[in-house]
Amino acid sequence: MKYKEIFMERAIQLAKNGLGFTSPNPMVGCVIERNGIVLSEGWHYKKEIYHAEFLAINNVKNKYLFFDSTLYVTLEPCVHFGETPPCVDLIIRNNIPKVVVGIQDPCDKVKGLGIKKLRKYGVEVIENVLIDQCRILNKRFFTFHEKKRPYIILKWAESNDGFIHSENNKGHWISGIYARQLNHKWRSEEDGILVGRKTVLNDNPKLNVRKWFGKNPVRIFIDRKLSISNSHFILDGTQYTIVFTEKNKENQENIEYVQISFEEKIINQILNFLYKKKILSLIVEGGKKTLENFIKENIWDECRIFVCDIVLKSGLKAPKIEGIVSKKMNLNKDQLIMKLSI
Repeated sequence: MKYKEIFMERAIQLAKNGLGFTSPNPMVGCVIERNGIVLSEGWHYKKEIYHAEFLAINNVKNKYLFFDSTLYVTLEPCVHFGETPPCVDLIIRNNIPKVVVGIQDPCDKVKGLGIKKLRKYGVEVIENVLIDQCRILNKRFFTFHEKKRPYIILKWAESNDGFIHSENNKGHWISGIYARQLNHKWRSEEDGILVGRKTVLNDNPKLNVRKWFGKNPVRIFIDRKLSISNSHFILDGTQYTIVFTEKNKENQENIEYVQISFEEKIINQILNFLYKKKILSLIVEGGKKTLENFIKENIWDECRIFVCDIVLKSGLKAPKIEGIVSKKMNLNKDQLIMKLSI
């Protein structure tokens, strides 16, 4: 492996520290190297905080060391003023002669303009180093800007004989404790979590992060007739919640009611609204009808299925989904199967 791949791999590793905290910004890692030795490192901690390049550059006290250094960054440096100043200007101002970029930024405000400006000011730029890994790193960010919708993860647990639950097993877990803990970790990594009305009625879920450290996702559910009472956890106001309904209702504290047409494609209306809200990623946890609507419309990116060590014999059949199996792993007695959309 060459120097540029080694240091870019390290930059990717650093960037992953921001998972769950940077949205709607991308995860970015940066390494500054001189003669094969790392001068400095940085990553984007969370939105409204300085970018990876800024942190890495400002960690170096002796700026003369930059004159024969190389800066590695997983995503093209920004060229516009946002919550922080442009990283491109900082690189130029510090006389860093060479920049290695993992992948071009898909955002319309950047999209090659950062690289163009660096070259205009005499900076040597090498592009597309570990490009596939850098794209996977920011799969949510790329999907959001390219497809104008959140990155969608479908998730459910099913019995060993293919049922989501039996009629006398509503509201009870069929997955094990390790699967449930992993599910809470996943929640902390995504912007939103969506369920249908029946899931709220049957399970009364909290849809928060309790078994892992991290932020709670935005709770989102579909309630056409507003039949869910305030006694349910999802309407307790403890975290921001979006309700999609055909009714016209005033917002309450931490609860936003969004009126949509149930005579048209519901999913498209929901995703268009979430896009405007800058929600980059969405976990769809149920119920069966809601999951199958996403599958039928072929609007999903990733699917995570727990096949659990329990036999129900009858009940509600689990959804069927095609896709490319990307990973299989065992969590105690449960098996996790992960698929990617074709």
